[in-house]
Amino acid sequence: MTTWRAEVLFFDFDGTLIDSKIDIATSVNLTLRDLGLALRSREEIFSFVGDGVKRLLRLSVGEENFDQYEKALEIFRKHYLEHCVETTRFYPGIWEVLHHYQDRRKAIVTNKSLEYTLSIVDGLHAQDLFHHVEAPRDTMELKPEPVMLLRALEGLGVDPSDTVMIGDSTNDVRAAQAAGIRACAVGYGYGNREKVAALRPDFYCENPKDLLGLF
Repeated sequence: MTTWRAEVLFFDFDGTLIDSKIDIATSVNLTLRDLGLALRSREEIFSFVGDGVKRLLRLSVGEENFDQYEKALEIFRKHYLEHCVETTRFYPGIWEVLHHYQDRRKAIVTNKSLEYTLSIVDGLHAQDLFHHVEAPRDTMELKPEPVMLLRALEGLGVDPSDTVMIGDSTNDVRAAQAAGIRACAVGYGYGNREKVAALRPDFYCENPKDLLGLF
């Protein structure tokens, strides 16, 4: 337990609130198939997740096929919008966390595109759980840059000292620290635990249930 109270909770999306890896991998391989390119293993695609869809597709297509990159983005969009809530779900315990903090304002701050994020939030019937959704407007805003966090603070009219950023990756912790926000790292997502721990976040949770009552 802590004596500090967070008035606002910022959540990363993929790897923190939702387990979306399989739907992402399925959509990537459907894209590669349509382009006549070699498919990739799920594990390889999982390793590409976290820095936005453009990097995901660039790595998946491969530098040797870079001339197909723009087409890949277009094809992926179609497949992912069709499959983005096929297996994607909140991690076990997250629904309870969101309701536990129902008296606080909550925002999603993600490197995922706004279109995909809103589609998944709608598909999971979670529209009423969040007061704000912040996504990158261009690649220069991707976490670990603090731009989106600062914009969310401004949009909600809150102070960094009243806010915590909860995420699974070094991108989340670095962005929080750059924005003057407390950082809570989670160990159940896609991030590298050792690299995250080395950044010394203010809080660390191994499981979603550890978030209950923490702030």
